[in-house]
Amino acid sequence: MSKRYVCVHGHFYQPPRENPWLGMIEPQPSAHPYRDWNVRILAECYRPNTAARILDEHDEVRRVLKNYSLMSFNFGPTLLSWIESYDPEVHDAIVDADKDSITRFGHGSAMAQAFNHVIMPLADDHDRNIQVEWGIRDFRQRFGRAPQGMWLPETAVDTASLEVLAAHGIEFTVLAPHQARRHRRMGETAWSEKAIDTRHVYRANLPSGRSIDLFFYDGPISHDVAFNGLLNDGHTFAKRLIAAADGGLCHIATDGESYGHHHPHGEMALAYALDDIERSDDAELINYAAYRARFPADHEVEIAENTSWSCSHGVERWRSNCGCNSGGKPTWHQRWRAPLRDALDWLRDETRAINGRVNQDIGDLHLYAQLMYTSCGWFFDDVSGIETVQILEYASRLIELAETLGGVALEAEFLDRLADIPSNMPNFEHGRRVYETLVRKPQTLAERANVG
Repeated sequence: MSKRYVCVHGHFYQPPRENPWLGMIEPQPSAHPYRDWNVRILAECYRPNTAARILDEHDEVRRVLKNYSLMSFNFGPTLLSWIESYDPEVHDAIVDADKDSITRFGHGSAMAQAFNHVIMPLADDHDRNIQVEWGIRDFRQRFGRAPQGMWLPETAVDTASLEVLAAHGIEFTVLAPHQARRHRRMGETAWSEKAIDTRHVYRANLPSGRSIDLFFYDGPISHDVAFNGLLNDGHTFAKRLIAAADGGLCHIATDGESYGHHHPHGEMALAYALDDIERSDDAELINYAAYRARFPADHEVEIAENTSWSCSHGVERWRSNCGCNSGGKPTWHQRWRAPLRDALDWLRDETRAINGRVNQDIGDLHLYAQLMYTSCGWFFDDVSGIETVQILEYASRLIELAETLGGVALEAEFLDRLADIPSNMPNFEHGRRVYETLVRKPQTLAERANVG
């Protein structure tokens, strides 16, 4: 292959933050000067990428670029739902970007996402199917087409998750390079366990007889975008991408929030790089679906089971005291993670039994049973963190619905289980006190607002 191809993928996602009784996001002082984190990140990232400025040598605006139209992207369905209600213009610009990409590349650049960012290898078969089905349904409603690709939250993967994607017609997903266990060229018998060549498309043949294509992103460049200042210079960024595309496809994947939120004005560096590549004679911008249509997979791969892009221990960050944390608290433990998941698994099973007995529409009961598994609840440092409190609020709302619709009281048992969850914060001591102090408060607000 003489031509070089470049694809930049952004995984745009924020966890759902709505108070489940009020249906709105309450003010979050830590997001100052904005009222909450969604509003802040919208202003710093999601909106600027709809019209990113490119400056000339005199700091005059030379071009305004619709970054989403030239890159590959996925947005979490719960995030897009919030954007649609809060800023319809940005929502529509994101949807229109997918239409633009179909005109430009012949295939849409938007990928779907498992619905509310659960760690798929830790979900059971029932919930894995719901996550994929709801993700596809949301994508169809917004983008007006069936998705070809789907993003797995945290790129967390196992064979069962790939089977669910393939069974629902998903054709490809994107993983980190270390998530390939072994690979070989199609037709060859010997497997290689050397580092995977990320410039190729790989096919995973599944036990069911189905298959799914996998793209393994360029790890070093993705890391430098996210953590090492590559977005400080858009021209240097473009040169790195073009050089790495020698002999195939250079593609990177990072949190989309890198472009403007994590790195101020990162959307401008991205626009400059995309513009450089678009005008280059050496490389061509492309998206995943278009690339695999031109260059079908000619390599096979077997994945490393139960792995992700953000935990060196596999998927332990979301179920055990593996040591992965957000930094700054070297003496803190994460022994709270396992009993928290156990408590939610118990609640899931109890409410699922109610679902089978209640002969009425209990859609909200299904929704909160999914939302309480949102991955951010385990990602950080303590059971008292705002992300974990958020999923406990969803659990509390589920308990309330179970009592209202099914006549079953579950909170006492749930509280007993939370009492076994240790906190690093002396003023909380355990998860039960976190629940009683921080979770029951929104119910009081709901009662005051007459919406409980």
